[in-house]
Amino acid sequence: MKRYLKLILIFILFLSLGCKTTSKITTVNPDSSTDKYKVYEQAVLWQQNAAEYKALCFQAYNTAKLNLENYKGKQFLRPLAVITDIDETVLDNSPYNARMILSGKGYTRESWLSWGKELKARPIPGALDFFKEAFKMGITIFYVSNRFDAQKPETIANLKKVGFPGVDENHVLLRTNTSSKEARRKQIEEKYQVIMLFGDNLTDFSEEFEKQPTAKRNALVEKMKTQFGKKYIVLPNPIYGDWETKGIFEGSYKWTTKQKDSIRKAKLRLN
Repeated sequence: MKRYLKLILIFILFLSLGCKTTSKITTVNPDSSTDKYKVYEQAVLWQQNAAEYKALCFQAYNTAKLNLENYKGKQFLRPLAVITDIDETVLDNSPYNARMILSGKGYTRESWLSWGKELKARPIPGALDFFKEAFKMGITIFYVSNRFDAQKPETIANLKKVGFPGVDENHVLLRTNTSSKEARRKQIEEKYQVIMLFGDNLTDFSEEFEKQPTAKRNALVEKMKTQFGKKYIVLPNPIYGDWETKGIFEGSYKWTTKQKDSIRKAKLRLN
């Protein structure tokens, strides 16, 4: 009997040691203050691996290429321009999100700035071909992003590194005092005829979408439906965006992880 008890104790000790070893090498903490692991892992995996994601990007940029045909060989009162967002529109930052998932740590300004300085963001599928074609036609490209203005040197360097055309101090317009892009768009429209805008977030196209709840955002899309695929070219981004922060979470950044989980469940449509 004593022998069996001894074996049982050894087995329990073995299991205990095994659990401790596992906890030491595990980098993901689903109970941490961030809910990135629980919610965003599938979204990041989809963006990085799904052929469907790549197909949607090619579809967006192929549509934009077709639109260019309408402007070939014609004269216009003002020079033509296109305005594009940068992150998840021309540059893929999903590795930054993957790192957050595996570390169990949420977004911080410091970690985002550090990622940008690595110059490792790759082109979104289809983006390079389109912007090179537009540039070759003499169309001016403006890269309008809500990256911090302090990131301009590395942003320009990353865009140039992967081959985007027309990249310089005057054509990369980053955030200074406000996240709204409307003033920057109007500044461009004073001198140029903007024929297309590209983005993964609806505020990349119009100020009407700013700080709007989900119902209003959807109503505005219905109102502007003829513009999508023509003037407005939307790129897929399941990882983050105003659809979540301003829509699902109603503009509040104070929800706890449990509250966020409850809000998501409450907003699931069952029919």
